[in-house]
Amino acid sequence: MSSELETYKPILERIRWDQNGLVPVIAQDAVSGTVLMFAWMNHEALAKTIELKRAVYFSRSRKKLWFKGEESGHVQHVKSLRMDCDQDVLLLQVEQVGGIACHTGRNSCFFEAYDWQAHTWFVDAPVLKNPDDIYDTK
Repeated sequence: MSSELETYKPILERIRWDQNGLVPVIAQDAVSGTVLMFAWMNHEALAKTIELKRAVYFSRSRKKLWFKGEESGHVQHVKSLRMDCDQDVLLLQVEQVGGIACHTGRNSCFFEAYDWQAHTWFVDAPVLKNPDDIYDTK
């Protein structure tokens, strides 16, 4: 265990990590209460998040740390860190810089809602910024 992780060992040991050494994380706007996104953290991501008071996740697809906003500039400053009663889910209450948490250019990743009458999904949140303007996709 690195010295950085050793510093946070008592905090990390309280969490019930899954078989891959990950814990699910919900990011919520600290002021409005809007659920912004869902992601994963490993031990190192959580230690960095605590150290920097900035959201750092673990990208399962890229298999590396993901400093939220490293490409988009839309960082999340952590205002509160909470753990659920089973100690297997974390809740970050954050200040979302730039107002965009989702890679689709929306405020929240939860922009599709279910219509109980029509039995279909519909988009209920506008794109605030074109993703091509956020990320270097060219």
